[in-house]
Amino acid sequence: MTADRGTDRRARRRAKAGHRAARPVSHRRRPAFRGRKSLLTLLLSGFLLVGVCAATGIAWDPRQGATAQAGAEPGPDAPASPAPGTVTESAAPPTASPEPSPSPTGGAADEGDTAGGTDTGATRSTGALPFDLPQPAALRSGGAGKKLVFAHYFTPYPLSLDNASADNDYYTRNYLRPEGENGKHDRYGGLLRDRPQPVAPKPGDWEYANLQQEVRTARAAGIDGFTLDLLSLSGKNWDRSNLLMAAARSVDPAFKIMLMPDMTSLKTDDPKVLAEALATLADTSAAHRLPDGRLVVSPFKAEEKNVAWWTEMIRVLKADHGIRTAFVPLFLDFGAHSGAFAPISHGFSEWGSRSYVGQESSTRDIERAHGMGKIWMQPVSVQDARPNQGIYDEAGNTATLRATWTRAIEDEADWVQLTTWNDYSEGSQFAPSLHNGHAYLDLTSYYLTRFKTGAWPKIVRDTLYLTARTQFTGADPTGDQSLLMTLRRGSAPPRDTVEVLSFLTRPGLVRTTVGTAQDTHETPAGLTSRLLPLRPGTSASQVVRDGTATAKVSLPRRVDHTVAVQDLQYQAATSGR
Repeated sequence: MTADRGTDRRARRRAKAGHRAARPVSHRRRPAFRGRKSLLTLLLSGFLLVGVCAATGIAWDPRQGATAQAGAEPGPDAPASPAPGTVTESAAPPTASPEPSPSPTGGAADEGDTAGGTDTGATRSTGALPFDLPQPAALRSGGAGKKLVFAHYFTPYPLSLDNASADNDYYTRNYLRPEGENGKHDRYGGLLRDRPQPVAPKPGDWEYANLQQEVRTARAAGIDGFTLDLLSLSGKNWDRSNLLMAAARSVDPAFKIMLMPDMTSLKTDDPKVLAEALATLADTSAAHRLPDGRLVVSPFKAEEKNVAWWTEMIRVLKADHGIRTAFVPLFLDFGAHSGAFAPISHGFSEWGSRSYVGQESSTRDIERAHGMGKIWMQPVSVQDARPNQGIYDEAGNTATLRATWTRAIEDEADWVQLTTWNDYSEGSQFAPSLHNGHAYLDLTSYYLTRFKTGAWPKIVRDTLYLTARTQFTGADPTGDQSLLMTLRRGSAPPRDTVEVLSFLTRPGLVRTTVGTAQDTHETPAGLTSRLLPLRPGTSASQVVRDGTATAKVSLPRRVDHTVAVQDLQYQAATSGR
């Protein structure tokens, strides 16, 4: 393609899009979700719950009301040998002529961790992580138990929408294809670029079983609970919210759900209506409460309603339902509203930025919250790319994930919210996905352990994480996509890089192939980030000691200059799976 032809095509796209392309929203703003109309038969009203009880932890059948102790999980000692808290950064010289190395191949993966495989929900294998993750009991007791980590759960994207095989389920037919849902998403090349890691169809109440599986996956990563995005007070998303509460209780009574009414989406101006809905969910034991019994309510975009409105809702919860509230508003603009909300708030949070630059501002926010005597829930993110809004942030491979976790740790946040667990329309998911497997969740377990225990976990296994996009940021898609994503204001500049994130027990040689180019570099013990230029073809890396590879990883999807649809999400793989 010549440059002139590419320019002409972009001009035609702009003309075709006309004024339909919305102005880019703030990096902290999410639009109200517009749910698709009836796709499948969903939940019966109330709790007709048939499920598969968890194989680990304390199992409970919400229909029977019976509890069963499936075996206690002893907590190991805290990590004894902290690893360096800083990441060694390195970049390949632009004109380097590295020593040739054989192209490495991906290591063996656990069941369900390969692209196109199925997620069984099993606890991760012993060797999946570069360190030994403490058991839930150790992460929930003492000082570690006061440092809480939640993941933002977005009800429109559960593991499955129709209990069909992944090769022809609703995600594949309608969300990943530009022509899906009768061409509704053609303008931006399809609603999603990734999806939950496929699960096999299940008998019986498959939605309940799938939600149980998501709770088990989050718990196995060390996560304390979900912040539940309440998009509506009736319909599919409301029913799924209720079912998630029951699923969490059935898998692990210690796994808590923080209620997060979404004020960009809820259609009520009556605080009494919202209070009644929250009281319904608060009636389940999975609802997150403080040790003193107060129900935690953390509305998304709390500034949508004024302080008087929220004061009335808190009053109604107490007067009509006997529920005392710990109010933790999440703002899109913390600085403008925190002072007014302070008298009614237990703590604060903000949605946060999705690029690795500018994260230092969170230091000021945490200091301000603590100065008011409030707790702070720090947002931690991996990336953000929204085809249907025509916007993306430059995440810098894993730089945003590492930067946001660093702020939570060094600035001594009280709680953390992973934003998000499963909002695939933002490309912000930490949950195991088709194109990322468990990679981002595994990395989070490392930082989560430091956040909770106060000590960096000891690296006991060589482990590599490889991240890259499947296309160059300037690629011009050949399909009919008329709305292209542009860089959000305030983001880091776009870059075309492959990152090798190395966790090494001792110094070793890391050999990486990117397309036809090869790089070999000596890597110290600990955590090291190595950046290489993105090239057409596939990427793979391995750790070599004494001529033997101790860890191998590869990205299965090719990078090409010519692409049909724009996809600016970073994809990830780990040698541990």
